[in-house]
Amino acid sequence: MSDYDYDLFTIGAGSGGVRASRIAASHGARVAVAEEYRVGGTCVIRGCVPKKMLVYGAQFAEDLEHAKRFGWEIGEARFDWATLRDNVLADVDRLNGLYTQGLDSAKVEVIPQRATLSGPHEVTLANGEKKTARHILIATGGRPFVPSFEGSEHGITSNEAFHLEELPARVLIAGAGYIANEFAGVFHALGSKVTIVNRSDQILRGYDESVRERLVQISQAKGIEFRFQASFEKIVKNADGSLTVSMTNHDPIEVDCVLFATGRVPNVEGLGLEAVGVVTNERGAIAVDAYARTNVEGIYAVGDVTDRVQLTPVAIREGHAFADTVFGNNPRTIDYDAIPTAVFSHPPIGAVGLTEAEARAKFGTCTVYTSEFRPMKNALTQSSERALYKMVCHAETGVVLGLHMIGPDSAEIMQAAAIAVKAGLTKADFDATVALHPTLAEELVLLK
Repeated sequence: MSDYDYDLFTIGAGSGGVRASRIAASHGARVAVAEEYRVGGTCVIRGCVPKKMLVYGAQFAEDLEHAKRFGWEIGEARFDWATLRDNVLADVDRLNGLYTQGLDSAKVEVIPQRATLSGPHEVTLANGEKKTARHILIATGGRPFVPSFEGSEHGITSNEAFHLEELPARVLIAGAGYIANEFAGVFHALGSKVTIVNRSDQILRGYDESVRERLVQISQAKGIEFRFQASFEKIVKNADGSLTVSMTNHDPIEVDCVLFATGRVPNVEGLGLEAVGVVTNERGAIAVDAYARTNVEGIYAVGDVTDRVQLTPVAIREGHAFADTVFGNNPRTIDYDAIPTAVFSHPPIGAVGLTEAEARAKFGTCTVYTSEFRPMKNALTQSSERALYKMVCHAETGVVLGLHMIGPDSAEIMQAAAIAVKAGLTKADFDATVALHPTLAEELVLLK
């Protein structure tokens, strides 16, 4: 008979925690998972999934306008924010139910309470009850960061954006990362006046410069305003409910909503890490080794709470590898090289591998191939918007070090293209592949 209540106790039922718990249970472990909010985590409940639904909804605004050029006679279109919002939230409810059913089917006990560490093999639930486990996995994810300044409490984050009572006429989005640019595209397409405010002069840090610059150009042409080198001074709530935002280097602006998209921080507060001696790094994230082990034997962590690569598919793989290692007699780690990423902006961005700047810094030189073109659909719509594809190759071997693109369906195209980069294929391999015509993706094998 085991001395513990469970073989594994998981704190947090997001992407990483759910996968780890299910796989551990499939290996025969007795597993419980504690979740204080809803099963599914940030991605399913208030992140990637509902956000992508909003992106789909926003795309119809442009498609309906372009449909006229393709012979469709459409009456006056009217958008209703409440319908989109409620349908998206209903789908979130459906997914929450499916994730919960998945854990039940795997014989994982779901405890709808907050759990904190109270010992190297013990957790305490919100109701005061204590549970013991041979292994404890922390998978509490992250949360939006809100800067502290006068009046910052009047802003919202992406968490609240999915629940807005009405679509704001004027939106100020703080930050210039992927969340900021995605919501900027959504709100603008749905009819809001959007202003992006960023403390530096660049957007999408970490993405290739050519792609970043193209998104700024396209966004500005659509009517999205950018204010760079701007730090917040204060937000004042006016009598009519509007907000006056003051910032450095720019005049004050009056808006109806301020959305903070200024990064995310690990959810570690109040977990009891200090009590049991779990070490965090300089960013406040839980420090782990390649096998998800913390410095305390028996305690592990995966996903955004470790702040390695904040992507849902990465958290899932980390959780799976942890369960296989600890309970499946199959020790393995995660390869973080050449992870494809996307920004579901308008238009979307896809990327994998090294940027041109990173390649030059690493190898001293590189060969770059590009294609700038007008998507075929735009020929009839009379849109001047142009896509950009960029391939970064090793100067001597021709191995593709990175691919970067902005244009329609870039994320969908990038998933398949990322396989080629991960496999170490060369520019010659791309050139030897016959183009699939007429498509956007064919530009990948026609790059000059």
